[in-house]
Amino acid sequence: MKIPIYQIDAFTVQVFSGNPAAVCPLVEWLPEPTMQGIVAENNLSETAFFVKKGDNYELRWFTPTSEVDLCGHATLASAYLILTKLEPTKSAVRFQTKSGDLTVTREGKLLALDFPTQPASTCQPPFELLSGLGVQPEEVLKAREYLVLLVTEDAVKNLKPDFSELSRLDQASVIITAPGREVDFVSRFFAPGFGIPEDPVTGWAHCTLIPFWSKRLNKTKLVARQVSARGGELFCEDKGERVKIAGKAVLYLEGEITI
Repeated sequence: MKIPIYQIDAFTVQVFSGNPAAVCPLVEWLPEPTMQGIVAENNLSETAFFVKKGDNYELRWFTPTSEVDLCGHATLASAYLILTKLEPTKSAVRFQTKSGDLTVTREGKLLALDFPTQPASTCQPPFELLSGLGVQPEEVLKAREYLVLLVTEDAVKNLKPDFSELSRLDQASVIITAPGREVDFVSRFFAPGFGIPEDPVTGWAHCTLIPFWSKRLNKTKLVARQVSARGGELFCEDKGERVKIAGKAVLYLEGEITI
């Protein structure tokens, strides 16, 4: 069996930065063990698979260890592939996913994701979180993952977490954030519970970051930067129960899987 595969760097304008995602267009769904095997072989934080259904697409995302119910950068990568290569005359693409219908729309040179918001609430930080980060946060909140506020951008950049300690948390992932010097806010994302020590640029984390910073800065339109080693830039908007997460992408690899 031959399966097309594309590797696309999301939330960037140049290869070797942003967040790489593998994307595999399918004619019909493969058995889950086969898809999980492909993902493990790819050894990227996310691989997306999609199947066309009428005018829309069914979309699923997998980490090297499990299927997830939402992924930003692999959704952006999938939309980039469809809107630039497979159906370049389209202005938008709608995906049917485990998180409901998700739309990606062209906005000039950007592709804008329409995602559900995931606001966080203040919580008591568990010992494993504080021990794993080795810093004293300004504030700790919790949504689907922990959201940890630090004082400065440098504190976020210089953080050296203990991933073995963070992997003991009741949540699989942790967002670290602070005000940015040149952008509204910066972040990093650690997900040892998903087999991903650090994710380079994390769309879904911004479902929580956007409402947090929108309220804190009293503005709805925000520019964000994820300050991982690869780095990436996101153009965000708080729309109440939904958030807009926009960015660019670039094709790195096009090939074929043989199984």
